[in-house]
Amino acid sequence: MTTLIESEDHKSLRAAVSAFAQAHPHTLDAEDSKRLWQDAAKLGYIGVNLPEAYGGGGAGITELSLVLEELGAAGNPLLMMIVSPAICGTVIARFGTEEQKREWLPPLADGTRLMAFGITEPDAGSNSHRITTTARRDAATGDWILTGRKVFVSGVDIADATLIVGRTEDARTGKLKPCLFIVPRDAEGFERRPIDMELNAVERQFELTLDDVRLPADALVGDEDAGLLQLFAGLNPERVMTAAFGIGMGRYALSRALDYARERTVWKTPIGAHQAIAHPLAQAHIDLELARLMMQKAAHLYDAGDDVGAGEAANMAKYAAGEACVKAVDQAVHTLGGNGLTREYGLARLITASRVARIAPVSREMILNYVSHQTLGLPKSY
Repeated sequence: MTTLIESEDHKSLRAAVSAFAQAHPHTLDAEDSKRLWQDAAKLGYIGVNLPEAYGGGGAGITELSLVLEELGAAGNPLLMMIVSPAICGTVIARFGTEEQKREWLPPLADGTRLMAFGITEPDAGSNSHRITTTARRDAATGDWILTGRKVFVSGVDIADATLIVGRTEDARTGKLKPCLFIVPRDAEGFERRPIDMELNAVERQFELTLDDVRLPADALVGDEDAGLLQLFAGLNPERVMTAAFGIGMGRYALSRALDYARERTVWKTPIGAHQAIAHPLAQAHIDLELARLMMQKAAHLYDAGDDVGAGEAANMAKYAAGEACVKAVDQAVHTLGGNGLTREYGLARLITASRVARIAPVSREMILNYVSHQTLGLPKSY
C-alpha cells in the first residue's frame, strides 16, 4: 500500500519497516514489546523524527507516522511512539533548552529512555482551559511546585519521566496559562495508580497525583509565556500519530479478513467471491487509503512549519483514521463470523482497541466542533 506522494526514500523506509515488523510476530508480552522497541530504536526507527545533532534521524513526523503505521499493519502498534518521540521529543526539540535537549533527545532516539505525557484530568477532558494542575514558584529557591491530578496517562510505569501540562499565573493578567514540565518518575509527591481497563494492550493507563511536587527551575520546557503555541506543537503530532496508529490497526485487521475470505469456502467458491463479503472489505480499504492521504497531508504541513494548517489537517486525519479503523475491524470480525471472536485469529481484542483511535486523544465530536467553527465559520455552542 503506497501512495503517489511518497518519495522513493519513503517507499524504501516503508518496505524496510514492514520487513522488520513482519519478523516480529504480534505479542502482548511486555518483555517482547520492550525488545521490539529496542530493536526498532537500534535501526533508527523510534527517533527518526528527532534532530541528527542529538542522535535522531533528522526527518519528521511524516517518517515517524510511516514507521508506526507499518508496525501496526504487522500487528504491533507501539502506542508509546505517539507519546515519547512524537509529543515529548518534538516539544523538547522545538522549545527545550540546550541542556534539556542533550539530556533527553539522545536516549529518546536510541530507545534507552521513555517519556510519558500527562494532560487529561478527571474534570478536564477535551476542555484544556479547565486544567487545574497548577505550578507556582517558590520565591526563595526559584523551584516550581506542582499540584494536581491527571488521568489516562499511558506508560508511566515504564517511562523515566512524564511531561506534565500544568498552568501558571500570568503576572500581567492574573489568568492561568498552560506550561510544560518534566517530572521524573521518582519525584517526591509524584504518585501513580493503574486504571483497570478492559483493553488488551501492553501499555497500561494510570491516574497521577502531584502533591506539592518540587521541581528545579530548569524543569520548565520552553518559554513560560508561550502557552498554547508550545502545547499544540505536541498535540498536532499526537493527532497525526494517532491516525497512523488507527490506519495500521485497520490494515492489520483487513489483511486477516482478506486471507480468510480468499481461503474459506462454504459452497463452491471462496466467500470473498460474494459481493456481500467483498464490497464491505473494498470499502474498508478505500476508507483507510483516504485517511492515509489526509494523514500524510497533515504530517507534511507540520514538517513544513505550517502549524495552523497542520492543526486542521491533523484533526481531520485523526477523525478519518478513527472511523476507518473501527469499520475495518468490525468488518473483519464479521467476515470471519464465529472465528472472528476466537483467540486464534486475534481480531476480537481489536474491537475494543480500535475505539482508542476514535476516542483519544480527542473525541470525534470535538473534532467535528473544531471543523464546524474553525473551518466552516459556524458559531460555537459552548
